[in-house]
Amino acid sequence: MKKALVTGAEGFVGSTLVDTLLAEGVEVRALAHYKPYGDRGNLAGKDVEVVAGDVRDAGLVMDAVNGCDTVFHLAALIGIPYSYRAPESYVQTNVTGTHNVAQACLRAGVSRLVHTSTSEVYGTARFVPITEEHPIQPQSPYSASKIGADMMALSYWHAFGLPVAVVRPFNVYGPRQSARAVIPAILAQLHAGATEIELGALTPTRDFTFAEDTARGFLAAARADKTVGEVVNVGSGREISIGDLAELLIEITGSSATVAPARAERVRPAGSEVHRLLSDSSKAQALMGWSPRVPLREGLVRTSAWVAAQGLGTGYQV
Repeated sequence: MKKALVTGAEGFVGSTLVDTLLAEGVEVRALAHYKPYGDRGNLAGKDVEVVAGDVRDAGLVMDAVNGCDTVFHLAALIGIPYSYRAPESYVQTNVTGTHNVAQACLRAGVSRLVHTSTSEVYGTARFVPITEEHPIQPQSPYSASKIGADMMALSYWHAFGLPVAVVRPFNVYGPRQSARAVIPAILAQLHAGATEIELGALTPTRDFTFAEDTARGFLAAARADKTVGEVVNVGSGREISIGDLAELLIEITGSSATVAPARAERVRPAGSEVHRLLSDSSKAQALMGWSPRVPLREGLVRTSAWVAAQGLGTGYQV
């Protein structure tokens, strides 16, 4: 791996992957969504070639892929609530965008395309821990679009021999994550001095994986021959309920806040709620030698310090 393209490179996980690649001495080209004001966001100060554009533009994607031997495709619309309001935009970006990337990779003859999936494609667990053989369940327009994107990427392996690996991360967290995600949202309120943390459903469980571990998973998938044509879970193998997560964050920050059910109406429809996610990542260990390194408490402490340093709590009224 000499030169890699990362789509969605300015995002939370994408920028963490860029850091990981640069640390490995890989030359990086970053495809980031165009901004008229030219702000490099999470790519500021990094020694990368930035290409501004959109994965829905097939010609631009082709130009971005040319000259790269490895492509990490992370660009996607990811907000689940918004997918209920604008499902077509998710199809265009996630499915058509993936088709454009795969087609460009095939024409450019890249040595590896690593496509990003999501644990949301599994829906509510029918059995745990969840292996890659678990049924896929499109419980939201977002998850449906990611299922379509996964199948599109894999079709290029089966039909055309494009060396594709699909990495399926579970719930990624860490520095740079958007404040709309549950962990930074809770931390922002705690650092603002909130005495009560309002949450939606407290009982759903999630498998949280630190962003640096997830980035290592992408890199391992790109380097391992056995991942070609495969879907590989990248998760911690541990689950925690949202309620218990909030209590742990209260303890870590030294707050005396309490947890309360949200008073506002829930955005996520009942039939769309994913109640349990717990990863079986033994395939990742077997095929590419990956396993998580950062325990949940350590990752939360590091994330809490980042949220405090960014002053994200200043936007909350307490």
